[in-house]
Amino acid sequence: MTFTARQLNRATLDRQMLLRREPVDLPTAVDRVVAIQAQEPASPYIALWNRIEGFDPADLDEAFVSGVVRKASLMRITLHAVTSADHEVFHHAMLPALRASRLYDKRFKSMNVTIEQTDALLEHLLEFAATPRQKAEIEELLHSHVGDVGEPGVWWALRTYGGLVHAPTGGPWSFGLRPAYRAVTTEPREHLTAVAETLRRYLTGFGPATVLDMNQFSMLPRTTIREALASLDLVRHGDHYDVPDRTVPDEDVPAPPRLMAMWDSTLLAYADRSRIIPDEYRKLVIRNNGDTLPTLLADGHVAGVWRPTEDGGVEVTAFHALDEEQWAGLADEAAALRKLLGDREPQVYKRYARWWNGLPVHDVRVL
Repeated sequence: MTFTARQLNRATLDRQMLLRREPVDLPTAVDRVVAIQAQEPASPYIALWNRIEGFDPADLDEAFVSGVVRKASLMRITLHAVTSADHEVFHHAMLPALRASRLYDKRFKSMNVTIEQTDALLEHLLEFAATPRQKAEIEELLHSHVGDVGEPGVWWALRTYGGLVHAPTGGPWSFGLRPAYRAVTTEPREHLTAVAETLRRYLTGFGPATVLDMNQFSMLPRTTIREALASLDLVRHGDHYDVPDRTVPDEDVPAPPRLMAMWDSTLLAYADRSRIIPDEYRKLVIRNNGDTLPTLLADGHVAGVWRPTEDGGVEVTAFHALDEEQWAGLADEAAALRKLLGDREPQVYKRYARWWNGLPVHDVRVL
């Protein structure tokens, strides 16, 4: 069998806990959604607010402090918040790609330091970062061994592939403008085994999906993906793979409106992003430099963007007509979002306001 576009959309919303907020604890939710984009400190909080009934941001604060949830460079060489168990697997699956992205970059190669020297520094770094360390402290350590570490350079490489995670530095969203890092212990894993488990986990949170989708999610080579898939017990529906015993909702299942975080993973986890972003809106909400705007979902698809106003409201820009029931649902979402932001950072994402210039506008309302 093959799936319709709307069935695939509803499958994503279902597995990503976006058809309804669910009464689960925070570790369960992070496990279910698999990988939360975390370039902006606020985004994991807004992502989980969209998914957990009665979400308390203090629970995520504590999860970061305790290490139950880790923030690290992983898939697509970007920051993700994942469970500690998933981090153990994803790091080893992504390690060759993380290394190559830095060690074979011309900016690193222009430094007067070899790959072997950089690798040799890792043991010293991990020992030093057994307790959280600021960037300046780490650069001082590295400088004592190799001299000029450059930017980008030795530290740029090691912080990407060295297995470090971001250490919380305080409010409003656990991680501030001056990041700290700490070392975590991860058991060595055979690479292809780690890739296979990463793909299986991806399918639990984002399936059904194609090889191209998995390539977009991870940036792993397609040949590696196909080899890893062959070792898994999966089902196939045309070009789409899935884990066994998972159903796909009917395409007519209602999808409530949502106000999504910047870089929400659902917008970035597929090669075919029309699953959730209409083609005509893709370049509007995913900018040329990769910034992915905070979007609104209507009937399960991106229909516009949102941003806070200076007086504490939420400005919603719809790219096409929405009915009054959808606007009423967005007003309810905005009221709850205002409370979340007001307790932490009312003007979240403010530095991205330039992207609103030139956006198509069908209707703008402050909710």
